[in-house]
Amino acid sequence: MPSAASLAESRPLQADEQRALARLDGARPAMQAQVLAWAAQNSGSRNLAGLAAMADMLAAAFAPLGASISRLAAAPVSAINAAGAEVPLAHGDNLHIVMRPEAPLRVLLTGHMDTVFAADHAFQACRWQDADTLNGPGTADMKGGIAVMLAALTTFEASPFAGQLGWEVVLNSDEEVSSPGSSALLAEAARRCHLGLTYEPALPDGTLAGARKGSGNFSAVIHGRAAHAGREPEKGRNALLAAADLALRLKALTTGDLSVNPAKIDGGGPNNIVPDEAVLRWNMRPATLAAQASAEADIAALIAAVAAAHEVHIHCHGSFARPPKPLDANQARLFHLVRSCGAALGLPISWRDTGGVCDGNNLAATGLAVVDTLGPRGGAIHSADEFLCVDSLEERARLSALLLMRIAQHGWVR
Repeated sequence: MPSAASLAESRPLQADEQRALARLDGARPAMQAQVLAWAAQNSGSRNLAGLAAMADMLAAAFAPLGASISRLAAAPVSAINAAGAEVPLAHGDNLHIVMRPEAPLRVLLTGHMDTVFAADHAFQACRWQDADTLNGPGTADMKGGIAVMLAALTTFEASPFAGQLGWEVVLNSDEEVSSPGSSALLAEAARRCHLGLTYEPALPDGTLAGARKGSGNFSAVIHGRAAHAGREPEKGRNALLAAADLALRLKALTTGDLSVNPAKIDGGGPNNIVPDEAVLRWNMRPATLAAQASAEADIAALIAAVAAAHEVHIHCHGSFARPPKPLDANQARLFHLVRSCGAALGLPISWRDTGGVCDGNNLAATGLAVVDTLGPRGGAIHSADEFLCVDSLEERARLSALLLMRIAQHGWVR
C-alpha cells in the first residue's frame, strides 16, 4: 500500500484517467439543469412534504448508477418548546445509496437535501446575476454539491477503475438543523468506510474548509414560583431573572477556544406576576475536544449555581451534536491528496480553518479522514443572496472523479 507521502505526490493525468474525465466535457448544461430543477423544489428542514418530493427527485437521479437505494426514516428526536415542554420533532427520510458493499476499499460520500429556507420564506426562485452566477435557494448549499457528487460518480463508474472501489452515499434531510435524525446513520456508514467526501460548497475562490469548530445547541428549562409582584414578591422565584443570570454566566465562559452565544429567552407574562417559567437557548462552539469537555462540565456547574442562587429548578436539554474537527495528520493527508489531484487538473487547492460546522464534523469524530467542501464554488449561503458559481460544476466534478479514480488505483489505509 502506498505511503501517505506518495499518495499526496502530484502525478500527471494518465491516459485512462484522461479518457474517463473526457466524459465530463460539456457537462455544464445538464448539471445546471439539475440544479435549477432541484432548487425549484423547496426542501426546508421542516418542510416534510417538500423533503419527500426532493428525496423522490434525488432517488430518480441516482438510479441510473445501478446502486442499491434505500429510503430510511429519521431516528426519533425531541426538542423543547416555548412552554418548556419536551416534544417530538419530526424530520424527513434519508437516502442511503450503496455500490459494491463487498469491496475491500470503500468511500463514503455525503450531502444534504435540506435547506435553511422554509416553505413560507420569501426566497424561493432562482435568478441569474450574470452568465456564470446563479442566485437561488440551495444552489450552492448544497443542491449544486449533490450535482457535483452525482456527475463524479457517473464518471467514475464508467472508468476502468470502478470495480476496485465500493462506495456509499448518504443524502440526509436534517443537516441544516445539526443532523439529529441522521447522525447515527452517518456514523454507521463512516465506520464501514475508509475515507469520506462531503459536498458542502467551497468558497468563491475555491478555498476549502480545513479545521472546523464543533457546535452544541442547548435549552435550559427553568421552573420558579409565581407570586404577586406588588403584594408579596418575596414569595416568588423569578425564572426569567434566573435565565438572564445563567445567560450572562454562560457568555463569560468565552475563550479563544470556545465561543458562546446566548440566543433566546422564552417566558414571562403580565408585569404584576413574578414569572415562574422560562426557557433559555444558547449555542457553543468549541475549537478542541478539551474545550468541549470543559464546557460540558461548566454548564453543569453553572446550572447548579444559578438554581441554588435563585431557588429554582433547571433542566438542561441538548448536546454537542457536532464535535470539533481538527486538521490532524489523518485529515491532512486526504487534503494533500485532493490538492495533488487539483494540481493534475491545473486547479490550485488551498484550505483554511472555519467556525462553521457540517456533517464532516460527525464523520471525522469516528476517525474517518474527510474533506467536506468538495462541492462547487459559491457564497452568501444561508441568506437570500446565496449564489452558485455555475462554471465550477464541471470543474469540481472533474476533481472528485479523479480523486475517486486515484483512490481506487492506489488504495487508502484508515
